[in-house]
Amino acid sequence: MKVLVDELKSRSEKIKLGGGEKARRLHTSRGKLLPRERIDRLLDPGTPFLEFSQFAAYELYGKEEVPAGGIITGIGRVSGVECVVVANDATVKGGTYYPVTVKKHLRAQEVAQQNHLPCIYLVDSGGANLPRQADVFPDRDHFGRIFFNQARLSSEGIAQVVLVFASSLLYACLTLPLITDLNPIFHTAHLLMIAVVMGSCTAGGAYVPAMADESIIVQKQGTIFLGGPPLVKAATGEEVSAEDLGGADLHCKKSGVTDHYALDDNHALHLARKTVRRLNYRKNIEVTIEPTEAPLYAADELYGIVGDNLKRNFDVREGTHFIQLCCQRNIPLVFLQNITGFMVGREYEAGGIAKDGAKMVTAVACANVPKITVIIGGSYGAGNYGMCGRAYSPRFLYMWPNSRISVMGGEQAATVLATITKDQRAREGKEFTAEQEAAMKEPIVRRFEEEGSPYYSSARLWDDGIIDPADTRLVLGLSLSAALNAPTKKTHFGVFRM
Repeated sequence: MKVLVDELKSRSEKIKLGGGEKARRLHTSRGKLLPRERIDRLLDPGTPFLEFSQFAAYELYGKEEVPAGGIITGIGRVSGVECVVVANDATVKGGTYYPVTVKKHLRAQEVAQQNHLPCIYLVDSGGANLPRQADVFPDRDHFGRIFFNQARLSSEGIAQVVLVFASSLLYACLTLPLITDLNPIFHTAHLLMIAVVMGSCTAGGAYVPAMADESIIVQKQGTIFLGGPPLVKAATGEEVSAEDLGGADLHCKKSGVTDHYALDDNHALHLARKTVRRLNYRKNIEVTIEPTEAPLYAADELYGIVGDNLKRNFDVREGTHFIQLCCQRNIPLVFLQNITGFMVGREYEAGGIAKDGAKMVTAVACANVPKITVIIGGSYGAGNYGMCGRAYSPRFLYMWPNSRISVMGGEQAATVLATITKDQRAREGKEFTAEQEAAMKEPIVRRFEEEGSPYYSSARLWDDGIIDPADTRLVLGLSLSAALNAPTKKTHFGVFRM
């Protein structure tokens, strides 16, 4: 397990470098802070940042590397308030949006909405990644859904907090302005929306500050316009500079699109922190909070209990409680998954394993208390559902580096397919030798092992991140604290087949 954790940390450190040294130098030469520096200076000193989906896009696009999916998301404390923070990384492909970038953005938006957290958005983006525009633009889970959600949440009285850094790239000269520089927006609950513009906000991106409750723009850097200078010239023949078309002086002194005039990045972050302080937000906790107790044993002893061999048994339990009672008493649920699935066989089918499993799945699906899942071993088949897998909308879901997730284990899948093939050959009067069976099983086991990897899962945002087992207590604590910002809805269960 220590080897797996060291590998996790090594890969994580590389991802934190973003698009590489050359891109970082170019970014800082323009007087701009790196995205993680922006986050550090935004958060309260000495407070943790719970980062999500750091391995998004990991080995997803072949040889084309997109570290962290080109966007950094997580929960941090700003002026004493827990906030979802989102930052484009312009050192990664100019901060353009890949399909997984949009997915990660929408997931962070969901976290903000579910937990009633303010959201601060640091935009520094070149907009949609044009070679993949068909996968980021037209469908309902793409860019347009972000603006749709913004309008719907606003109609429900749910305001948003947005901090926007946009890049100086001008894509308004391209064919379709709606897919050129859409700088998306985040939602939170019952809070103010702030937009801080530190570069170009073009086309759809211009609606970010225009729809904000308060907007901040940086002098000589931020620009806001529906169409950039090249598009204006093509459409009307007018020649105008970006600054004259939509700079800070224009929007603060004439148009009224922006409210605050920032001198540089640091000044803009200072203004954003002041704005969060003025939110008049109070966290209303509906449950009793007990003083924190230290664990009985050192956290890194987990390395010796749970190894990389999922076939070796270990006892995960010391007491449990029923889901219905937790819902009745507003007690959050933590699921620690290490499950091969529900039992199979004639005896168990006769005993009603199907209806018993259905009852558990129903209870998990309907429970409205905060649910947090950590996959600490195997997560296979219907066991994934019964223990609150991604499809059952836990507030947060994390994985250990030894974990595996798939419809079943690779060896089981290979045996099932080999058995089916063997029976089919027998019906046809053909031979199926041991060598043929082994040759058939080997690629199946290899594929399941690859696709069951936590890195494969995290690259596709099936989870909210791979974590060091020794950090589980801290990660769960931060997640529970964030979840307690939202009121718990009363749970109404469906029909249980008795």
